[in-house]
Amino acid sequence: MAKHQWLNPHQKGIVRRYYEHRDSLMVQKLGEIVSELYTCESEAKAAGLWKAARTALLNLGVHEGRADGIVDDRDLGRLARLLEELF
Repeated sequence: MAKHQWLNPHQKGIVRRYYEHRDSLMVQKLGEIVSELYTCESEAKAAGLWKAARTALLNLGVHEGRADGIVDDRDLGRLARLLEELF
């Protein structure tokens, strides 16, 4: 945020609710990524989705080594099982 910009009460409420529900939003986002990876035909798009999956996993508090292992192996089955654990 730029200097001297303040949030009004309505905006503060929006930001507060986002952070209250951040975990459920990240799980939903990861589920969407898994679905897209199952149907993805383009290698370039898949690379971007795997990068987004890694970010979502880290935001959910998954250990970096575990997230990197799944993403580096591009193991969609392990990613889906981890999603089940998180959900």
